[in-house]
Formats: sequence, C-alpha cells, structure tokens
Amino acid sequence: MRVPSSFEPLRHRDFALVWSAGMVSNAGSWMQTVAVGAFVTAKTGQAGWAGLVAAAAFLPIGLLAPVGGALADRLNRRVFVLWTNIGEAAIATLLAWLAYTGRASPAVVAGVVFVAGCLTAISIPFLQSMTLDLVPREDYLAASSLSSAQYNMGRVLGPTMAGLVIAAWGYQWAFSINAASFFAVVVALVFVRLPHNPTDDGVGLFERIRIGARAARRNPGARAAIALIAFVALLLSPFIALIPARAYLLAGGDAVRAMRPDSFRDSVGSITGYLTTAQGVGAVVGALLITPLANRFGRRRMLLTNLTVLPFMLAVYATVDVTPLAVAALGVVGTLYIGVLSGAINVVQLWAPAAMRGRILSLYLVALGAIYPLGGLIQGWIVDQIGYARTTAVTAAMWLGVLFAWRTLRPSSLKALTDPAEFGVNPDLDLVDDAPVTKSSTADM
Repeated sequence: MRVPSSFEPLRHRDFALVWSAGMVSNAGSWMQTVAVGAFVTAKTGQAGWAGLVAAAAFLPIGLLAPVGGALADRLNRRVFVLWTNIGEAAIATLLAWLAYTGRASPAVVAGVVFVAGCLTAISIPFLQSMTLDLVPREDYLAASSLSSAQYNMGRVLGPTMAGLVIAAWGYQWAFSINAASFFAVVVALVFVRLPHNPTDDGVGLFERIRIGARAARRNPGARAAIALIAFVALLLSPFIALIPARAYLLAGGDAVRAMRPDSFRDSVGSITGYLTTAQGVGAVVGALLITPLANRFGRRRMLLTNLTVLPFMLAVYATVDVTPLAVAALGVVGTLYIGVLSGAINVVQLWAPAAMRGRILSLYLVALGAIYPLGGLIQGWIVDQIGYARTTAVTAAMWLGVLFAWRTLRPSSLKALTDPAEFGVNPDLDLVDDAPVTKSSTADM
C-alpha cells in the first residue's frame, strides 16, 4: 500500500529517529511552557508577565539565530545538537530546583527561561538545516509539515501532562520531567549518522552572517517569506504568548481571583492547558493536511488562504466568553496558523542554496523570534489597557490592511512564495556567490 504523502519522510530511518525523539522532547518543553506561563500569570494577575516570559524564551532567537546559522554551515550539526540538548536539560533541572525551594519568583523564572532560550536559539538553525540532510528534496514539504506536526503533538501532550502533574505534585515536577525529556534526542542522535560536509571557507563568523544576509536579500523567495513572517509575528503570532491571559479572563478575571485565589490559580492553569492543547490539536491536523492540499491546489494558494482566514478566526477566539467555544475556536486557529508557518519556512528551505541554508534559515528565525516576543510585549500591555477582544480586533484589521496593500502594490513578490522549480530556478546553481537570478521566468519578481 502506498504511504500517504504526509507520512512519506518517515520511511527514512534517521528522520524517523530524530522525529520521534523530538516529539518526546517537545512534549516536555510544552509542559514547562504551560507551567511557566500559568505560574507567573496566577502569581501576578497581569497579562504583561505572560508576554514577558514568552519574550524571554523567544527573544534570544532574534538575537542569536544568525550566529547559529553561521555555525550550522560550518560545524558538525549532529554533535552540536546533542550537546545543546544536554545543556537545556541542565537548565530545566535548575528551574525545578528553584521551584522546589520556593525561590522561583517571576523575575527569576524569566531569567532562567532567557538562558534556556539562548541555547535553543543557537541550536534551531542546526536542527532546521539537519532536517534537510535526512530526506530527499521531493519530501521537503512533507518533512517540514511532519516536523510542525511533531512539535504540535508535543503541544497536545505537554499541556495535558502539565495540568495533571501540576495538580498532583506541583510546578517543580513539570520542570523535572522536561529535563529528562531532552535525553530522548541525545539517545536518538547517538544512532544517527550524517555526512559531515559543512563548508570552511576561512571567513570569520560575522562576515559569514553578512554574506548570508546579502544572499537572502537577493533571493526572491526567501526575501518574500521572511518579510511575510515578520508581519505575522508582530500582528498575529502574539495570541500564543497571551494564552494564559485569555485563560485568566475565561476563569473569571479579577473578581473571581479576589474571592477564591487558590481555586482561581488552578483554574487558570487548567484553562491554559485546554487552550494550548486545542491549538496543538488543530496544528497537528493542519500539518497533516498541508502536503495533500498543497499538491492539489498549489503551495502559494494554500499559504495565502491561511493568511486571509486566520485573522477572522482570531477575532472569534477573542470574543467568545464560554471556555468550550474558545477552545474550539483556538483549534481552528491552530490549523490555520501552522499552515502559515509551515508554508513560509518551506519556501525558505526550497529557495536557500545548500551552502547558505543555515544562514538564510536563521534570518527567517530572526524575523519570527525577535518580532514575536516584541509583539507579545506590546499586545500584552495593550490588553491591560483596553482589553483582550479589542486588542485582537485592532491587530487583525491591521494585518488585513498589510495583506491588501501587499497584493495591490507588490503582487509580483507574492509569486515567489512557492517552489523555485516552478520558475525554472535551481538555487544551488542560480542563487550562489551573489549571482543574480538569470532565468527569464523570474524577471518580473
């Protein structure tokens, strides 16, 4: 029997090993993410703290991803990822100890999360680049989608486990289980063998970053996808950081917190878990649908459809007052959002020349990782001033305005949001060494 197109990359042994181990690790990471968000929100009662903790985790991506990208094109990717997972396990252990001893204040938690984010920021370009070494080119989209599905399966399992573990044993156990989960990746990488063929051109680190940035700027597909995700990160993505704030409102807000502080804290944690799980379920469904739908309707059409419908569903999620309806709405949001992320990063992967893959992918991560926490901080502050529903309505309208202006003023830019083969372009031949695109079919980009 033919394997469904969404699952074809799992036929490759090494990809299956790394993918399976990553799901275990991501479940632990999402357990910790939910625990941290619920901890600081319930302790302070302020949406701004949820945004601050999310910023501490993701802001390092914007600062350090270019360093990771430059190193990923030069160092042994498998060995580097192995050691960074050991380091992240140590940091999660520290967080568990702080929670156990009662020293985990919101500020201290944010600081520890920031250090963990620094390790993650450097290692992500290695992981993204390594994935493309595990599967052939024809499986790129499916592999990217499966990686997104794996990440979000962790989002489904992690919050569910977090709710059970926190209720039974406390926050420190959620952090401890996350620490242990990193060793699944360590064990898998011991059995994976990849060719060690990074380039060593004698160029310094910062010069390599500059060369990668210049290559991305001259690359029509990568340039369009990076600009696209930057706007999405600022205007739409912060709903993730503000899930604990939404849970705070669904649990009853300040009035219930004042009357029943202990039960209210547990309610915030539980609803945060439900919402995060719903987004994860939706994302898994979306990730499995991407490949067959893109094969039928086209990559670019699917990406633009998700970008158009997503802000409307975010507005629905922000306005319903009943928890089950909010959970259902966020599930649909998760399906649409993963279509945006997977579609955009796959464009970058396909357009990036192999010799610069790590560096160009790192710039995508900068656009997402630096601007998303900034958007979370800004929107968290605005939520505290005018409310969650109004904030979401304003940002959704702003995004639709951006998309309309883009389609009106630069329609040719959106044409590049697909496989370069459709334009007769081979990135490894036509887009290296700062060579301009010479194919006539891309002249109007």
